[in-house]
Amino acid sequence: MPGTDRKVFLNLKSITFMVRLRTPSRIHITLIDLNGAIGRVDGGVGLALEEPHIEIRVREHDSLVIKGVTVNGERFRISAEKMVSYCRKGAEIEVISDYESHVGLGSGTQISLAVGKAFSEIYGLNLTTRQIAEIMGRGGTSGIGVAVFDHGGLIVDGGHSIKEKKDFLPSSASKAKPAPLIARLDFPDWDIVLAIPELKGFFGDEEVNLFQKSCPVPLDDVREICHLILMKMLPAVVEADLDSLGVAIKRIQELGFKKAEVEQYGELIKGCFDLADCVGMSSTGPTVYAITDTGAKEIERSFRDYFKEKGFECRSLVTKARNRGVEIEV
Repeated sequence: MPGTDRKVFLNLKSITFMVRLRTPSRIHITLIDLNGAIGRVDGGVGLALEEPHIEIRVREHDSLVIKGVTVNGERFRISAEKMVSYCRKGAEIEVISDYESHVGLGSGTQISLAVGKAFSEIYGLNLTTRQIAEIMGRGGTSGIGVAVFDHGGLIVDGGHSIKEKKDFLPSSASKAKPAPLIARLDFPDWDIVLAIPELKGFFGDEEVNLFQKSCPVPLDDVREICHLILMKMLPAVVEADLDSLGVAIKRIQELGFKKAEVEQYGELIKGCFDLADCVGMSSTGPTVYAITDTGAKEIERSFRDYFKEKGFECRSLVTKARNRGVEIEV
């Protein structure tokens, strides 16, 4: 009847909360200090990328369901099971986009953080990204993946005190907390060419052995890396000076632990460094990147032709830096 008060009863049990997350990928430019002479180890510089990316939709569910996975089923399962153990709740995870693991673009950390953040959102856990990283066991060497998830841009992290981390170990074998963020810059609107040859970088026991065999690196290398980062790379990003950035990145390939990472491929990766003016290898590889303000497609073709001549298929793409972190829609 007109004018009659009407009450609406909402059955909260019938509401299903869903969240969609899209994360960056990242280039890991270099670890900084794998000598430890002044009481800290690790530290790193890295850059968030628009592509490739991780994108998932997650909704409440009584059990754990994962669907749509293309290449990282095991990583999604392990990450989800850690969150199920933490909060004693299930979820349905639909993978919309993912990308290769162990190629130097940080898919493991982004998957872990995306899954953890989704659980936190749909169940109101109020977990910070650092807390999720600790639950997932990520960020124990490099803090780049954790920082780009939150902030995007060019990141410098401060490594770990030797009071907390006494050995030279990769993130997968370290129980240290994620490294602190000490600098973050917006990156210029340059093209970034990625070349991903059909190889895998070192991981697991191979990566642990690489750290043990190569560390401590010479202290003079660490000092030069720090000098290049502080007085060459960071000012070049602020001033959009691509030439100076290229000088810094190319020289870094010849120093410290980055040199050891490159040399695991013999001459294969080194041969790429003359194909453009600002070229490096991301993390333990094999992804090679070039940063350019012109001729991106030609550089991409050069990378593909180079690896084909060496007997390797190569996937490539042109992307941009991503100056923001994870996107979340609830």
